[in-house]
Amino acid sequence: MSSTTKFLTGVIIGGALGAIAGILLAPKSGAETRADIADTAKDVLARTDKTIKEIQTKADDVVSDLQKKGEDIQKKIQGLIDKQKVAEG
Repeated sequence: MSSTTKFLTGVIIGGALGAIAGILLAPKSGAETRADIADTAKDVLARTDKTIKEIQTKADDVVSDLQKKGEDIQKKIQGLIDKQKVAEG
């Protein structure tokens, strides 16, 4: 797990725990508190899903870029090999 992923996970968990603690400490009825907890959980889930999708998109972009660069390097190396064969030829 990368440090960025660990950080984001910590932020999400910390935010959720802070929100739940605030709800539990607020002077409301049990039904209101349960509704607030459910709403907060849905919100955290939605934000987590969005963050995961953003990370996946960025990761896909990085992988695609690395593949392209790898192919470019491979072509350059093959060109050098071909030149060397012609020179020795």
